[in-house]
Amino acid sequence: MRVIVTAGPTREYLDPVRFLSNPSTGKMGFAIAAEAARRGHEVTLVAGPVALKTPNRVHRVDVTSAREMLAAVKKAAQRADILIATAAVADWRPAKCAAQKLKKSQMSGTLKLVRNPDILKTVKGVRKIGFAAETNDVLAEAVRKCREKGLSFIVANDVTKKGSGFGTDTNKVTFVFADGTLKFFPLMTKARVAKRILDEVSCL
Repeated sequence: MRVIVTAGPTREYLDPVRFLSNPSTGKMGFAIAAEAARRGHEVTLVAGPVALKTPNRVHRVDVTSAREMLAAVKKAAQRADILIATAAVADWRPAKCAAQKLKKSQMSGTLKLVRNPDILKTVKGVRKIGFAAETNDVLAEAVRKCREKGLSFIVANDVTKKGSGFGTDTNKVTFVFADGTLKFFPLMTKARVAKRILDEVSCL
């Protein structure tokens, strides 16, 4: 198959040195890209700002912002079969990005934000797998996102749990399917989670 994987965070700049982002390291997405390539799939990895080595036999596209990631995914989706979206995309961006560093005297206590596009909702024509990194009501949120975004299934995890979430080498996930089916897994390495995801993808 021709597979797109998104990984890492996005950054939304207020000025050249300040931005909105999150702690995503890209480890989960890179593990999925590596496993997909190992199985012989043609893989395009769209990566936000991360410090990870590109897996073997993977075509990597580096981006910074949510809008850049969307453009790269839409381009790759023109000839892809499936999109596995692990990236922690910033939902909001500053309404304006200053050309020069803003001085304290130039800044108020209010930052005006505008909503970023939802990549999974926007991209059409491919089967889609999402991730739901939550801190509460994990399964309810995963079910909602799976239905609203037209996903084959979504990988849910509670990022407040030890060994699960951003920056770790392990993850404890639940697969939530469009028909409401749930598959629970114990704490596993992210490489093992990647194998489970690709096993499921092969059955779609």
